[in-house]
Amino acid sequence: MATPTKSGRRARIVAGSAKTAVDSVIYLDDRLPFARWLRPQLRKLFPSHWSFLLGELALYSFALLVLTGTFLTLFYKPNPDVAFSSAAEISLDVRGGLLMRQLHHWSATVFVLAIVAHLCRVFFTGAFRRPRELTWMLGVVLFGLVLFESFLGVSLPGDQLAMAGLRQAQGLLLSIPLVGTYLSAFAFDGGFPGQVLPRIFVTHVLLVPGILMAVVPLHALILTWRQKHTERRSSGEGKVTGGPFFPYFAVKNGATALFTMGAIAALATFVRINPVWEHGAYSAGGYVPSAQPFWYYGVLDGAQRLVPPWEITIGGYVLQPGLWIPPLILTVFFGILLLYPFLERRFTGDGDYHHLLDRPSQAPVRTALGVAVIAFFTVLWAGTWVSEAAPRMHSAPGFPEPPPAPAALLTVPHDTYTTVVVGLRVAAFVVPVLAFLVTRALCRRRSA
Repeated sequence: MATPTKSGRRARIVAGSAKTAVDSVIYLDDRLPFARWLRPQLRKLFPSHWSFLLGELALYSFALLVLTGTFLTLFYKPNPDVAFSSAAEISLDVRGGLLMRQLHHWSATVFVLAIVAHLCRVFFTGAFRRPRELTWMLGVVLFGLVLFESFLGVSLPGDQLAMAGLRQAQGLLLSIPLVGTYLSAFAFDGGFPGQVLPRIFVTHVLLVPGILMAVVPLHALILTWRQKHTERRSSGEGKVTGGPFFPYFAVKNGATALFTMGAIAALATFVRINPVWEHGAYSAGGYVPSAQPFWYYGVLDGAQRLVPPWEITIGGYVLQPGLWIPPLILTVFFGILLLYPFLERRFTGDGDYHHLLDRPSQAPVRTALGVAVIAFFTVLWAGTWVSEAAPRMHSAPGFPEPPPAPAALLTVPHDTYTTVVVGLRVAAFVVPVLAFLVTRALCRRRSA
């Protein structure tokens, strides 16, 4: 009597496994019709130009940011008394901790830079126009949330630099008339630093990332699956170029993911960033470590340096409008940015659907306006590059001498610093106007 051979048994196992897999796919497709939705999406046309991958660059940076943040959460202690020692321990004692901190910090940096570059690409090419207004608005909300999340993140180590930034934020809250003390008490739970670090930790780890994880897929899905992609105009023919999602764009996406994570890993390995163990634990009245240009907060910090220290006394109360102007500038900027598609439609009267992108020279006013805004914020940011030389501090007899102030990016004497500030104040009004006029003239000449 013959016995089954091993090869026959293996064939039956393979055939049974294949049948089980096919039956499982059919079972799921009968109840969740993936094939009906997926088949046309795999053939969806995607642009071929490299600038369309800036959004993917931000997406993969965000993915790495979430992964490394999860690791750091396992070791970080958000208690104000031990936050600094916890961050230093992660950096110096936890195996792989410093690399994870570096990866997390560089992921955040690349994430914000990619969003800024993607936002500029969409603005200067007119990709925000009808019917993509909602996608643009979600992107602006995402940009604001990411900036806020970044500030919360650099505040968590509890070192001298982080706490100095929080002290400045508390000063802004306290300067708001009527409600400032309530806002400060809500955020800090009493005097500084209070319980601000535990509250920042919950907001940074749970609240804002939860919102981001909802906004990011919504922003991507609306653009990718529910709307036609914008396309570049080919040279004079009005045609568009691109390839299907699978395999063309899927392969490019995979390569972009590997490149993004590889570049961030290289930066994290070879370029040191935010060495909290050198900054030291927070000490009231201590020197703030040099962080110029501290770009997460640089525009707001630079604007506060440039605005004169105005004070108004009303009914015995001293109001400080100089502290309100920088936050108001950012608030107005984000408000205009959020509503810009509707503002441009209102002033140009263009309510048509747009699926082909403009060259920047084809929209001289829009391009000039964008360049002027970039020039304005660059001038404000430049306010953080120069610092006044700190006076030498002396201790009372019998006490050790305090350490000298750390060197800033560019430290100058008092008279030179005053001249630089006055020059930047003038430049904040003159440079954007010149940038607007020159850019508009160049665009008009190029498109003529």
